[in-house]
Amino acid sequence: MVEKITAYRFDRLEQTLSQLNQEDCLIMAGGTDVMVLHKSRRGVPPKIIKPIVFIDHLSELKQVVQKNKDLHIGSCCTYSELLENPLIPEPLKRAIKTIAAPATRNRGTLGGNICNASPAGDTLPLLYVYNTKLLLRSVDGDRVVAISDFIQGPRRVQRMPNEILVEIILPSVLEEGSRVVFEKVGNRNADAIAKVSFAGLIQISNDRIEDIRFAFGAVGPTMVRSIDIEKKLIGKTIPLADADIAMIVSDFDKIIKPIDDQRSTAVYRRTVALNLLRYFLSLKRYQLN
Repeated sequence: MVEKITAYRFDRLEQTLSQLNQEDCLIMAGGTDVMVLHKSRRGVPPKIIKPIVFIDHLSELKQVVQKNKDLHIGSCCTYSELLENPLIPEPLKRAIKTIAAPATRNRGTLGGNICNASPAGDTLPLLYVYNTKLLLRSVDGDRVVAISDFIQGPRRVQRMPNEILVEIILPSVLEEGSRVVFEKVGNRNADAIAKVSFAGLIQISNDRIEDIRFAFGAVGPTMVRSIDIEKKLIGKTIPLADADIAMIVSDFDKIIKPIDDQRSTAVYRRTVALNLLRYFLSLKRYQLN
């Protein structure tokens, strides 16, 4: 006999939060990660032991608004919806286009990609270099946490059982003068899990670096980023000297921790990741005229 699964689908976010405060539930947005995680062999229903709370329909979680220079993205906005929204920055749209197939992009959500906390999450390197903040809400109120603190390891996040990720906040993402790059290496341009991913952001003024950030995916248990290493390039003149590039590449060579798995080898991942960094640090494509 198939066991029944208790499921809730409330009309309002407030009702949903109230239920989460009373009962430990599995939160279901698009379900593209949740269903894979709980799948059983063919013909056998998924093994879900907790009650399910559906949130993908909640209007409070599907807004995209600009507040001053910050962009607030509802956690249940699907990838397809974000591709059509004029406020979403082009580098993020490019990353979204590499995620799976259209059917998955029609269901999958940005909040789900974050909460799944996969080291190969396609949007995550960009969200790290955007210094993304996350707004979490419970019956006890709101709290804001940096994405780098929220994601603690594969499928491990800093979310209390009674909390929901409400908004993804991109601080000052619309500032002029930023140059952003995103690269994903996989078997195909889309519909494939990344072997290595990379995002970089740079701001230049009078041929000097005012700000620079870079993050790698799929070469460690979380995204790999080092603010201390980035600081070494602040104030440097463009184009960077070969010695400066070699120094930064060497620093990252010491902190990335790729592994062998069914998709690739550690040696390949390390080589490609460092080559992507070298390419970005050449900066020739990103100089301001």
